[in-house]
Amino acid sequence: MRYGFAIDQGTCIGCHACTVACKTEHRVPVGQFRTWVKYVEKGSFPNSHREFAVLRCNHCSDAPCVRICPTKALFKRPDGIVDFDSDRCIGCKSCQQACPYDAIYIDADTHTAAKCNFCAHRVDSGLEPACVVVCPTHSIWVGDLDDPASGISRLISERPTSVRSPEQNTHPNVFYLGADRVALDPLEAPVDSTYIYSTPDRQRLEFAQGVAERPREAPRTTLNTPHPRPWGWRVSTYLWTKSVATGALLTAALALLFGGRPGPESELAAPSLALLFSVLTGVLLIWDLKRPERFYFLFLKCNPTSWLVWGTFAFGLYSLLSGIWLGLGTLAAAGVLPAAAGHLAFGVLPWVVLPVGAVTAGYSALLFNQAEGRDLWQSPIFFWHLLVQAILAGSGALLLVGLLTAPTAGEVRFLLTCVVVAAALHLLLLTLEHVGRHPSRQAATAARLMILGQYAREFWLGAVAAPIVAIALASFAIPGAMSAVGALAGALVQPGLLAYETAFVRAGQDVPLS
Repeated sequence: MRYGFAIDQGTCIGCHACTVACKTEHRVPVGQFRTWVKYVEKGSFPNSHREFAVLRCNHCSDAPCVRICPTKALFKRPDGIVDFDSDRCIGCKSCQQACPYDAIYIDADTHTAAKCNFCAHRVDSGLEPACVVVCPTHSIWVGDLDDPASGISRLISERPTSVRSPEQNTHPNVFYLGADRVALDPLEAPVDSTYIYSTPDRQRLEFAQGVAERPREAPRTTLNTPHPRPWGWRVSTYLWTKSVATGALLTAALALLFGGRPGPESELAAPSLALLFSVLTGVLLIWDLKRPERFYFLFLKCNPTSWLVWGTFAFGLYSLLSGIWLGLGTLAAAGVLPAAAGHLAFGVLPWVVLPVGAVTAGYSALLFNQAEGRDLWQSPIFFWHLLVQAILAGSGALLLVGLLTAPTAGEVRFLLTCVVVAAALHLLLLTLEHVGRHPSRQAATAARLMILGQYAREFWLGAVAAPIVAIALASFAIPGAMSAVGALAGALVQPGLLAYETAFVRAGQDVPLS
């Protein structure tokens, strides 16, 4: 059994009865919607035409929101309905990023995820969804798509249909009859300067102003609902703090494996930085939850298909290893740890830290990859880019700390070399990720926002110029192991990486999905 919708846009009159019925049935807060009607104008007066699109959750057969949800708050019923349990939701907003249809919102009253659930409570009582009952033109059909004798199956088999964003391969179960492509594809009709009944939200206006100049008769959206970015500065900052946390100990581990001797820089400074920035990262992640008091659900109600869960486990293990490293380093510095035991410990620890640290540094790429609604984040080299950023941020931070710990000349040269190599690889991966051809129009549009649009300053000054200057400073400092110059290079890459993360996170979310 597989429930689905068929919406006849040829008979829809845009009356919003479905929207009102839905809001009444589910007590949806003002300004938020589970079902809404979008208006698109084509042509110019007097030869203009209005297209409607009734938008909602598509109850996908392969629902990315279910896969990414870390606590199984979103789930798929045996009858194909994608439902949600607000009592399990922690408000991480990952499901909003995974949905290619802008169908999920954070309820203003409960601070948990909500969306169209096919009026599951009515279906279970043998009733039709509220929107179907009130539609005055019978434009909304529901039924079992797996039953060839059902009315909806006969309807979609007899007439041409289309679905939203078929390229996402989610296999949506909402079918449109007679819908114009400009009403279903948000990139075909950016918002106008104003809506007919209201004002567009700032994010949609800024995006529309950033696209190429369009003729007056081009399709334009004249009514829609706001969909603000789910993730903001805390997520951008978390990517940077996690890079410092993981990069510091990864760099120290590499130094020991390449023949370096344990010293204050590797024994104390690196694990101290790792623990400090791990705590900051954890604070940011919990702070960003809409229900932070439920963060422990990640452990008690975990979904094994979500990389938010596996990333949390990896991060916890990495923090434990950082604490063990710091404890052993403290004992060694105090002369309590026998030399033989210290040699053995710091010979084994790097081999354990490297794989755990690499997973912890790069798991965000796998989590962002599950955010299937954001094509910019689907890069196959994103994982490796995060590893490179971790080494760059970590080695740069250790050079800064080196002003206090007085590392040896060999340690300074190794850290400077790490900065040069990591910054060069960062620039290479940056070019591969964002310049040239992109797998989708959405990804290309988001990349353009970074390189030529409203985030160009962050991209060129932070992601490009700062690493180039850092390479020059570090290269100059290597022969003389000049720690002060190296510290300047290390300090420069930190705001540069943070600026890049800001542009990357924001641009990925600025491309409209509905």
